[in-house]
This record gives sequence, C-alpha cells and structure tokens, in this order.
Amino acid sequence: MSPRRNRPKDAGSSGPSASSEDGGRYGGFQSTENWQGEEWSVRHVAGASSEGKTYRCPGCDQMIPSGVPHVVAWPEHSGVDERRHWHKSCWNAKDRRTSRVQRSRNAPRF
Repeated sequence: MSPRRNRPKDAGSSGPSASSEDGGRYGGFQSTENWQGEEWSVRHVAGASSEGKTYRCPGCDQMIPSGVPHVVAWPEHSGVDERRHWHKSCWNAKDRRTSRVQRSRNAPRF
C-alpha cells in the first residue's frame, strides 16, 4: 500500500513562496519582507549550520544557543554588514514589541 498524499502530484513546490530563493549552504530559504517602510532580506537558518556559535537576539535581548534554528535579517539598502540574528518567534512578533527592551536591574548591557 502506498502512503497517503495530502496534495495533488502536480502541486507546486512546497515551502513559503515561489519568490523566495534557496539559502544554499545555510540550510534555509531567503525572502524579502517589508518592515517599518524598508525592504529586509530574511534568511531562515537551520540549526546545524550555526553549530559552535551563539548570537544575541535584538527582539528579546536573549542568547540564541548554538544549533538552534533562527532567522537572519538585514535591511536591503545596507547589505549584510547590518545583519542580525533573531529567534523565529521574535522576528514574527517584531511589530507587537515595544521599542525599548525591558531588562532586569542586574542584567548586563550588550
């Protein structure tokens, strides 16, 4: 017996959209999003490609541990020098966050 199919054979490619590009060695896909009136390049990174590296998320000011899938985003006009690593949930909630990160009294400032 063959496995059940949830979509027709001739359905287009699975994934976010046909306009997104392959991320290649980063294990994800890249797309363009509009945020705060700017075009942003957004790349979804697989956790395996970030082994041995940690990043600080600008959305929540917490560390992104090594090996965790996340999002890398940067403004189109400034290039990859301005790229920032975000938790996927923080990137999706960026419009609902306040402009100022609330830190505890003893938290280090980075």
